[in-house]
Amino acid sequence: MDVKTVFLNGVIEEEVYIEQPKGFEIFSSKSHVCRLKRALYGLKQAPHAWNTWIDSYFTGFGFSKSEADPNLYQIVVEGKLLIIVLYVDDLILTSDELLILSCKDDLAKEFEMKDLGLLHYFLGVEIWQRSDGLFVSQGKYAREILEKFNMHGCKPVDTPLRGGQRFCT
Repeated sequence: MDVKTVFLNGVIEEEVYIEQPKGFEIFSSKSHVCRLKRALYGLKQAPHAWNTWIDSYFTGFGFSKSEADPNLYQIVVEGKLLIIVLYVDDLILTSDELLILSCKDDLAKEFEMKDLGLLHYFLGVEIWQRSDGLFVSQGKYAREILEKFNMHGCKPVDTPLRGGQRFCT
């Protein structure tokens, strides 16, 4: 799931003032400024405001935050575990299919969202979902790194200190 206009959802805690935006000037009050009540794109407080907003939204619904990863939220609903991973404006949901659909409906009531479908690629990890299980690979990421450093034609060799792991030469 992709949350649209993510940095416009946060309420800022500090007092922030901006010049009158072009097209919205009041020419009889040229010296006036505008006080922001909500975050704007480019505002340095915007990411924090968004994170505070979404965190209070999840915890308000009874999700608990993982101690190992502060961007991972979990809840048990009718004996089924629902996990949400937050990465800036993207949400990854995993659970029972009906529970995921219900969660997406609830999220869409609060936030403008776009359903990106099944997860295929995330942070350098490729994911294939099949009936016999889940396959995870970093092959694409590894190829991109090799190409970036002009090593795409390298030959793998064993390294005796790493238990037979193979590295390119």
